[in-house]
Amino acid sequence: MDAILKFIFSSEAEELYILDCLAYCMIIMALLTFVTLLFENVPYGRYATTRYGFLINVKFAWFVQELPAFFVPVFLVFFTSASRTSHLPNQLLLCMYFCHYVQRSLIYPFLIRGGKSTPFASFALAFVFCIYNGYLQTRYLSHYAEYPSGWVTHPAFILGGLLWLFGWLINVHSDHILRNLRQPGETGYKIPRGGLFEFISGANFFGEIMEWAGFALAGNSIHSLAFAIFTMVVLASRAVAHHKWYLSKFEDYPKSRKALVPFVF
Repeated sequence: MDAILKFIFSSEAEELYILDCLAYCMIIMALLTFVTLLFENVPYGRYATTRYGFLINVKFAWFVQELPAFFVPVFLVFFTSASRTSHLPNQLLLCMYFCHYVQRSLIYPFLIRGGKSTPFASFALAFVFCIYNGYLQTRYLSHYAEYPSGWVTHPAFILGGLLWLFGWLINVHSDHILRNLRQPGETGYKIPRGGLFEFISGANFFGEIMEWAGFALAGNSIHSLAFAIFTMVVLASRAVAHHKWYLSKFEDYPKSRKALVPFVF
């Protein structure tokens, strides 16, 4: 793996420069995505349509599209000269990343009950993004990120770590609630209840946004910040779309429930 990286990049300085450029490009992509999502929902799940290509089984799509987010980092951490992995802040941040994607790529797809098939375009874009972001986050953390002595006791790291943890727990718990709305063999949609769904329509999205905001705060880099911004743009849009959909679909949908932020929005 080191040989491949040395073939692509003439020096570590060049690779770090490219990593920085990729982070800024992700922020630009987030802004463009924000504008696009003002006019179009992300075409998967209840918004899936054949306008974006042939449909793929939802379990297969989730499993395959998320795999690069796990395997690319595994190769970068274990099969390259990852010089910063002996440092505690880097280890903890990498653990946050892997904890999310082990669950998202190796567990979550096999727990899905029902669910609409995924258009090929959505599947392909997610697959490419997982390669892109998997490389960006873990290569920076495993080989380049330098933190001051005692960073893990800094308020930013502690607060970021707590935000990540609570966000991860909210995300997993909310997915559990959504999954158990359907009994085996059932299809269709129901009003989610319990947990943060009592207050917001996008509890699972809120949890994941909180996760990566905490990761960005603890990581203190443009790379983790770019990921947090992109995640917020995509998932906030989806939460708003879901909220409008629920209100139009169910006459008895709780009118006090907000879209994404309890009591606020």
